[in-house]
Amino acid sequence: MMQPLKYRIDPGEIAFDIDGVVADTMEVFIRLAHERYNLVHLTKEDISCYDLYNCLGLQKEVLDDLVRLTLDEEHTLQIPPVSGAPEVLTELARYGPLRFVTARIWLESITEWLYRELPGVSPGEITVITSGAPEGKLDILNDLGIRFFVEDRIETCRQLKKAGIQPFLFDQPWNRNEAEEGFVRIENWTQLKEWVLPTDRQLR
Repeated sequence: MMQPLKYRIDPGEIAFDIDGVVADTMEVFIRLAHERYNLVHLTKEDISCYDLYNCLGLQKEVLDDLVRLTLDEEHTLQIPPVSGAPEVLTELARYGPLRFVTARIWLESITEWLYRELPGVSPGEITVITSGAPEGKLDILNDLGIRFFVEDRIETCRQLKKAGIQPFLFDQPWNRNEAEEGFVRIENWTQLKEWVLPTDRQLR
């Protein structure tokens, strides 16, 4: 059920994680698990926690290989977008630049991916910053003056909320078994669109 907000978000004050929010990265991870290791039983619903090493019961060497492949340049460019994300982000770009903060280390491939998935948005309106680790996002968001952040990792949501940034927890199997602690859960991009994009009445 959609959770109501008591306020409308200024599009200029929100930023987005990429993997698990804009990019359906785990779809490629699961496909590689099937193809490379014949783990045909594995589905995205089996990823019940963010730390893959704690919830999938796979050997470390197998997981290391799958994570490395999923995030390399070749497979990054094969990742499908989360349903609705390109359309909402393209519309949101009408009201200001899009800001993305990712825990990835390498900037180039995920930036190229965003340019390709958002062909209606000028590259100059897209800012991507890599933190190298989830814990590094807070300082970046503060430097950007961001008040709202859409994220799928619940520990990052806790960190941001404690520091005064409102997190929106994007619903995924790996965050459904955690106590939400009052976070607003985003069920899909249609819901987010209703909260962020100005209405016709507001534009008059």
